[in-house]
Amino acid sequence: MGARFVNVDRDTPMLLPPSIQEWLDPNDMVHFVIDTVESMELPQLVVNHRGTGTPQYPPQMMLALLLYCYANGIMSSRKIETATWHLIPVRYLTGDTHPDHDTINSFRKNNDEAIRETFRQLLLVAREMKMLKVGTVSIDGTHIKANASKYKNIRYDRIDDLTTQLDEDIDKLMAEAEVADEADEDDGQRIPEQIARREELRAKIQEAKAAIEQQAREKEQRRQDREDHDRDDEDPPKPSTKRKNPNDAKPEDRNQINLIDPDSHLMRKSRRDGWQQAYNAQAVVDADGSQLILASYVADSSADNWELEPALETVSPEVGAPTTVLADAGYVRKKLIMRFDSDPEAPELYLAITGDDHDLRRYDYRPPKKKTKVVKDPVLIAMREKVRSNEGRKIYQKRKQSVEPVFGIIKSVLGFDQFLRRGFNAVNAEWNLVCTAYNLKRMWRIATADPV
Repeated sequence: MGARFVNVDRDTPMLLPPSIQEWLDPNDMVHFVIDTVESMELPQLVVNHRGTGTPQYPPQMMLALLLYCYANGIMSSRKIETATWHLIPVRYLTGDTHPDHDTINSFRKNNDEAIRETFRQLLLVAREMKMLKVGTVSIDGTHIKANASKYKNIRYDRIDDLTTQLDEDIDKLMAEAEVADEADEDDGQRIPEQIARREELRAKIQEAKAAIEQQAREKEQRRQDREDHDRDDEDPPKPSTKRKNPNDAKPEDRNQINLIDPDSHLMRKSRRDGWQQAYNAQAVVDADGSQLILASYVADSSADNWELEPALETVSPEVGAPTTVLADAGYVRKKLIMRFDSDPEAPELYLAITGDDHDLRRYDYRPPKKKTKVVKDPVLIAMREKVRSNEGRKIYQKRKQSVEPVFGIIKSVLGFDQFLRRGFNAVNAEWNLVCTAYNLKRMWRIATADPV
């Protein structure tokens, strides 16, 4: 007996208009996204101002569209536009309307403040739903690729030589243009374009030089501010120490900047990893079960050692005050530990003293290092013993069960491994949008008791 197949008829039209609701899974996350966004008061939302009188898309619908698509790994404005045609949940969310990619991109750029407010209000909703009770938190950072090539970095000691070379090339092209004009040759029409490209590159290089010099001044100012922050009242600066004026700080020859995204930096996770043009994205994560992100921002440095206090300050007081803080060895500073230990209102710290603390691994897959760092400072020894204690191990193991899976989900499940926008403020807003979308999806998972 021959096989029977379902009749696939592509020509007969439907007798009645189709209903999107009938095609949509009633348990789809889109319902949770729409209800949550529409329940928020967001006066910060703005629409596109084109001045043509064309009706605008409702801003809360546009916000829900962004969050739903980001939560499902659709982040390009062109792909979001395509999703309004091809994906039933997105088509339902937009009411079968189809914002173009320019409208989506403009809305995303113009609503950084509203997205930050959405992040805050979403955590308050989580508290009302009994999903979140702030206590133990984990802090960590991850490198996210910038929207720029690492090969577009220019070193400070190369700028003057390149400027001289460009000046010589421009003079040579100018002379060739004059000869071509006198001879009335067609090749002379392309020379002005070549000159313009080199002049544009020379201007970019000069801007890069000024930016590197400004970064050197800002770096010196931050260094002095941090010294003042860490200095005890009983430990004033030595009278013989002369402080450098930050305005007099000079860049080192090896200092460099990226011509495409000057705010990004060359970073690598460890000596075993390669360099990449990236940003250092920070997150504070609830370690008591919800795995919700309580605070997020992009640091202006590739290192984490000065980011613990700023990260805690970013947590909204309305969400709650952390009582215990877990972080890896990248955040360790002696003065930081002393300051937290001496403040009765500060949360309790659990910091790994070394990056590869073999005592924290029951079975280590790598051979022991020939040279191990010997910890001699009493403050660091006390912290190490605190983490190594039986109670400390139970508490500290929450770190790898909370913040590390969050970064894994964002990069592997949501697919966010590179920023689309450029510039420090823009990537901060984009990271906040990604974390908001993650929180929304995580809350829906918890509400529907569907494990991640």
